[in-house]
Amino acid sequence: MPVPKSEFDDLLPCDFYTPEELLDDDRMYTVYEIARLLQGLEPDDDVDRETEDILLDWAIPWVMVNADDLVVAEPRSDDEPGYYGLKE
Repeated sequence: MPVPKSEFDDLLPCDFYTPEELLDDDRMYTVYEIARLLQGLEPDDDVDRETEDILLDWAIPWVMVNADDLVVAEPRSDDEPGYYGLKE
């Protein structure tokens, strides 16, 4: 159910990093690592599964919106996710 804006102390702009601001140009990242970076964490920071699921809710749309600026690499093995990086 929607709530009135007046119920919140602060309303912040909905700004997201650009791919160039977030990713190193010589690295490839999993969506899980991108999710952490979007929240100001290090790519290898340990987060619990529930938190990771929430972070993915932010990362997946970010990847889709920025797809024109990204390249994709297939997983190196069947038990590994794909990788994303900056398009050169």
